[in-house]
Amino acid sequence: MHSTSPTLWVVATPLGNLGDISERAREVLAAADIIFAEDTRRSGKLLQSLGIGGKSFVSLHEHNEDKRIRMVLDHFGQGGNAALVSDAGTPLMSDPGYRVVRACRENGINVVPVPGPCAPVTALSGCGLPPYPFTFLGFLPRKDGQIRKILEVHGQTGATIVFFERKSRLRETMHLAYETLGNREYAICRELTKDFEEFINGTLSGWEEISEELRGEITVVIGPPVDDGPASEDELMQMIDSEMESGDKPKVIARRISERLGGWTAKAVYEKITERKKGS
Repeated sequence: MHSTSPTLWVVATPLGNLGDISERAREVLAAADIIFAEDTRRSGKLLQSLGIGGKSFVSLHEHNEDKRIRMVLDHFGQGGNAALVSDAGTPLMSDPGYRVVRACRENGINVVPVPGPCAPVTALSGCGLPPYPFTFLGFLPRKDGQIRKILEVHGQTGATIVFFERKSRLRETMHLAYETLGNREYAICRELTKDFEEFINGTLSGWEEISEELRGEITVVIGPPVDDGPASEDELMQMIDSEMESGDKPKVIARRISERLGGWTAKAVYEKITERKKGS
C-alpha cells in the first residue's frame, strides 16, 4: 500500500465466509484504480458487501487472459495500480492470473501478494491427514486415462495429494484413485468456511460409499501410502480384474500392482494373473 510505483496486488478473497477478508485486503481493494476479476459480477457483489463502491472492473479469466496482458501492461505504463482477484480464495491456485503476473514481473512491474483464504490449505488444516509435503493438482483432467496418469506420477512421491473435483465426477474419480493409488485415506472437504462446511473421511477402498448427493464446492485430499500390512487375496484379485482391462502385458500389470499392494511381490502377482487368465 506504500509503493509509489505501479503495482499489481494479488488479493485473496473469502471462500465463503465474509469474515475471512483481511483488513489489508479490504484497504487494497478500496485503493486499487482497477480490479481485474475472474467474474466481474461476483467480485462486484463482494465489494458491495464490503462497502466498497465506485470501482472499475475488467474481466480476466482462463479464456481471455492472454489477450488481456497487453491491456494490463498498458494500464501500468500510464502509472496506475490494480488488484487481481479470483472468484474466491487465492488467485492463481487453479485460477487465472499466472500469465499476467509473469508478464508484470518480466516488465519490471511490482507484484505484491495479499495473502488470505486458500482452499487447499484450508482443507489440509482441517481434514486430519498429513499436511506436508503435499502436491496440489488443481482440477484434474476430464479423461480417465489422463487422470490415471497424473495420479500415478504424483502418487509415487509419497506426498499428500490435493485437488478440486466437480460433484458430478467425484465418485468416478475416487474409483480411479483407488485403482491407481491403492487403498489410501481420503478426505472430501466441501463448502469450506460456509454454513454447511463438511469433512468426510474414509479410505479409497470404500469409494462406493461416497454419496452421489454431495453438493457445493469440493476439495479432495488423499493421504500418502500407508503400511497397513499385506493386502488380502480378494483385494489382489479385484485389482487384477480391474488392471487387466487396460490391455497391458501381464508382467507390466504385475509390477504395477506389486508397487501398490503391500505383501505381494511382482512374481506372486504374475502367478495370480496367470491363474486368472486360465480360469477365464
